[in-house]
Amino acid sequence: MQGEVEMAVVRYVRFQTTEGVGYGVLEGEQIAELAGDFLTTTERTGRVLALGDVQLLAPVQPTKVLCIGLNYRAHAAERNKAVPEEPMLFLKPPSAVVATEEAIVLPAIMRDVEFEGELAIVIGRRAKHVSVAEARDVIFGVTVMNDVSERFYQVKDGQWGRAKGFDTFAPIGPCVATGLNYQDLHIETTINGDVKQSSRTSDMIFPVDELVSFVSQVMTLEPGDILTTGTPAGVGPLTPGDRCAITIEGVGTLVNPVIQA
Repeated sequence: MQGEVEMAVVRYVRFQTTEGVGYGVLEGEQIAELAGDFLTTTERTGRVLALGDVQLLAPVQPTKVLCIGLNYRAHAAERNKAVPEEPMLFLKPPSAVVATEEAIVLPAIMRDVEFEGELAIVIGRRAKHVSVAEARDVIFGVTVMNDVSERFYQVKDGQWGRAKGFDTFAPIGPCVATGLNYQDLHIETTINGDVKQSSRTSDMIFPVDELVSFVSQVMTLEPGDILTTGTPAGVGPLTPGDRCAITIEGVGTLVNPVIQA
């Protein structure tokens, strides 16, 4: 993905039809169906579906969602936090994952919910104790994630499990893209069309390969696991009726309406 040789960008999707769940390659407004999960096969069946005829699902079903906090200096500054000496690791439950166009549901006990647009890494193979140099071989591709966060409970609890772990608080999608230089992509978040975040992944404190290596020293990475890499400055509130759109260059746009529980 990252290196001297430029690779063609391929965008993989997981989708629902009346026949069941399928996998494919997104090509414009069409999907070339695959014979199975794209993490295990890229063989095409020869069938082509119209994008408008399917429902896009979360592109992967992770065993865990690994998250890094305060990985952009400007975001650390807006939260009045010191730049960390090493990556700040926390987790979200797989039950928080939803797809593009699915609703972010604000819990009845909410006080202060915010969006966080982020580049997310999709792990391609089982791995542990990966070196920085080996990290790119573990990465299948990248997608977009919204690290939705309830700030009141984040402060009140003194740890982030509840604040980050509500159902629907980990939207991912719309696809998994391969062949991109993940360490220098533009990322932008809009709320109801207004730009709130605009940055590049090159502004990360700890680059992607270092993050993969760091996390793999702690726990085994499984195919389909998500490692999200921190958010740029500009985070802000989500309120019922909002439409949050996060776009990453080369990947696409993750769109989620916001509703009250």
